Amino acid sequence: METVILKPLQHRGQESIAIYFEKNPVIQSLIQKQAGARWSKTNSCWYVPLLKENYEKLCQALKELAILNKDGLRKYLSEKKKAQPMPLPVTKTQNHVPDPKKSPVLKIQPSVLSEENSKAFSEYKNILILKAYSQSTVRTYCNEFHIFLETLKNKAAKELTPAQLQRYILYCINTLKLRENTVHSRMNALKFYYEQVLHKEKMFFEIPRPKKPKLLPQVFSQDDIAAIINSVTNKKHKTMLMLGYSAGLRVSEIVSLRTYQIDSARMTIFISQAKGKKDRMVGLSPVLLVMLREYAKEYNPKKTGYLFEGSAAGSQYSTRSVQEVMQSAKTKAGVMKPGGVHSLRHSFATHLIEKGTDVTMIQKLLGHNDIKTTLIYLHTTNKDLLKIISPLDDLKLT
Repeated sequence: METVILKPLQHRGQESIAIYFEKNPVIQSLIQKQAGARWSKTNSCWYVPLLKENYEKLCQALKELAILNKDGLRKYLSEKKKAQPMPLPVTKTQNHVPDPKKSPVLKIQPSVLSEENSKAFSEYKNILILKAYSQSTVRTYCNEFHIFLETLKNKAAKELTPAQLQRYILYCINTLKLRENTVHSRMNALKFYYEQVLHKEKMFFEIPRPKKPKLLPQVFSQDDIAAIINSVTNKKHKTMLMLGYSAGLRVSEIVSLRTYQIDSARMTIFISQAKGKKDRMVGLSPVLLVMLREYAKEYNPKKTGYLFEGSAAGSQYSTRSVQEVMQSAKTKAGVMKPGGVHSLRHSFATHLIEKGTDVTMIQKLLGHNDIKTTLIYLHTTNKDLLKIISPLDDLKLT
């Protein structure tokens, strides 16, 4: 999950909230559309006026996408409050009427956990690490659990009953208006605490989960993908996109690939410790092999190092940069369909099904544990749809 830093900013004589984050077009779009953020060339950051409603809009826009670091903003507001003189009491004769058009100044309460819940959080994180969960899972679970503990205030998390937990989930749905996927993520984080850390009975069997929306993966046509790849002139960028589509790789698998894992003799690519800590083998496309050799001549990657190095020697290329490469290529190619690098993986699976590849083989290539995960691609193919003649085509229209 991304980190967005909020700091105080004096901009053109107005108190503002400065918004700092590593370049991310999704975050940029959200803060512009939902919070009205504007770019300050002078301060090299995005900003909104320092008002409570603007802060709430930022929190709402980024709650499922980023962790907000608001320490600097909180410290500024705290010091400002101490420096202000006590306001004079408003008497009845003054006929003071608040202006409804003016938003109240933002006040952020410190998110300090009780001593007992702080210990619970530390134990929770340690168990996740000891069980060797991935960094992504540890980060997500810890974030969700910390939000839960903040809500509890001085109430000890270990004392909650299933009925109280159910009320909390209802609060997440009805009051916080969290999406179904976010609610599931929070429930999974709490489930880990009560069942894996405290070793309680299967408490969450009693709590119904919200039904997730059934969304189909975003898929590009082969013409779209050809246009995207052809629009890229940089060999490194082009090779990464071709690799993602040719073998159905996740973006994390592309950047973590090492040079020696490309086996041109056996025409295979070895994917090491991917999602779920699983190894797998995928085929090496002859077209990709030609591109890889051209790439190797220009960039000379180390045999034991990463195939795609980052800016620092020996470091892997960042996933965020690959996503930016993809978005830039889509724009140049004029492809308006939504979807990023992961859509190349979706397209790989869909196009194989359309070519008649057995779904169990596709399951192995993608590294899915459950065949049900792979079967969703049966709904993204147009292979059978093309055989169906619409009744509209039978009408004699003038």
